[in-house]
Amino acid sequence: MDRLSPLDASFLFVEGAGTPMHIACVAVCAGPPPSYDEISASIAAKLAFIPRYRQKVRFVPFGLMRPVWVDDPHFNLDYHLRHTALPPPGGRDELRALVGRVMAQHLDRHKPLWEVWVVEGLGDDTWAILTKVHHCMVDGIAGSDLMAVLFDLTPDAPRAEPGSWEPDTEPDDARLLLEAVRDIGFLPREQIRVLRTLSRMPAKTLAEVGKGVRNWLRVVERTPPTSLTGPSGPHRRWDFAHVSLPRVKDIAHAAGVTVNDVVMTAVTKGFRDLLLARDEDPTEARIRSFVPVSLRRPDERNRLDNRVAGMIAVLPVDVDDPVGRLDRVREQMGALKQSGEPRAAALVEELAVFAPPAILAWGERAAARLGQGPMTTVTTNVPGPQLPLYVCGRRLVELYPYVGIGGGTRLNVAVFSYDGHLGFGITGDWESAPDIGILTRGITSAVDELESALL
Repeated sequence: MDRLSPLDASFLFVEGAGTPMHIACVAVCAGPPPSYDEISASIAAKLAFIPRYRQKVRFVPFGLMRPVWVDDPHFNLDYHLRHTALPPPGGRDELRALVGRVMAQHLDRHKPLWEVWVVEGLGDDTWAILTKVHHCMVDGIAGSDLMAVLFDLTPDAPRAEPGSWEPDTEPDDARLLLEAVRDIGFLPREQIRVLRTLSRMPAKTLAEVGKGVRNWLRVVERTPPTSLTGPSGPHRRWDFAHVSLPRVKDIAHAAGVTVNDVVMTAVTKGFRDLLLARDEDPTEARIRSFVPVSLRRPDERNRLDNRVAGMIAVLPVDVDDPVGRLDRVREQMGALKQSGEPRAAALVEELAVFAPPAILAWGERAAARLGQGPMTTVTTNVPGPQLPLYVCGRRLVELYPYVGIGGGTRLNVAVFSYDGHLGFGITGDWESAPDIGILTRGITSAVDELESALL
């Protein structure tokens, strides 16, 4: 048995009827779609490299300790692999609608928490594959590395044969309780380790962490409400955009900024356009975006868990000039990196070992029920492979991420780089974000504006 970390467990605790906590990736592939048997054999041959995909979550009775991963004795690949087709005439709009419906559905907690959907009928001699994984299993970085296992690096990669697999005996409640009591006995040792780590931190580092905490408290002050935050329903909208990575790099080089600065500026333009379209004054809005930061070391890239912290950026939607907007983003992101916010967030994760699981669960659910959290949106930018990938010999030509919403956010943005392109995936609440396309088009038009102004 492998116990979930406090952060991993939190993604289970916060999940509710209207807040499914899974992430996903939508890959558009060229050529004729593979048969069900062909893709099933390809995935079956690779399951040995990702044991977590044949494990399920077991909760400890009475919530005495965090849940554990155990082998699923009834694992059946046919349950997790889904085959569907878009209704005629097929196309990108139909793909958007399908992803929105699929992502509104919860994963079954009695089974391994993932699904793969093969989607035919996309048109233009293309098809799509949708991979859906619960956030308690992976973060964005681990998810991108997982692609290297599920997908191939060459179109003619040798086809491995599925190996034999025998699941470990599933523990009963008595064993789960016994293991929980044992792990509770080790908690003081873990807590002492955390305290020793804190005591050995240089004064400068502790000062940076303190500054980061103060920055968090400052940005979560009450601000004028907008239509971008509030309760969300159970249904989802999803949209996507495709931008050339070399274009973004050229803009970044000309302006002396990072690629992420350009990405954040484009997202800012999208939210500004959306506010204007809704007759809301962007100069009166304070749009706070949670920006995840990976804490994963190079030697941890093969671990399927969550190793992230984050910082809160205030998107300058009040700035009309595209270059001025980019300058504001650059200044703020540079200041945030020096503010200690990522270290502060990582420290909070470490201190979670002091909180009983039941208290963590109550706190996460209470925060979700408030429907008005400290953030307006989430903007996550994950670097992906810059070389072509293949599925059953078919090349992946476009790749788009999906990130969930909840806790008061109604529109979140994920960005994934792949093979010379940036794929933007925008998730919205069905009821409150029927105009999600305005945000999407604002992102792509921002790149056009910056290119015209700087190149």
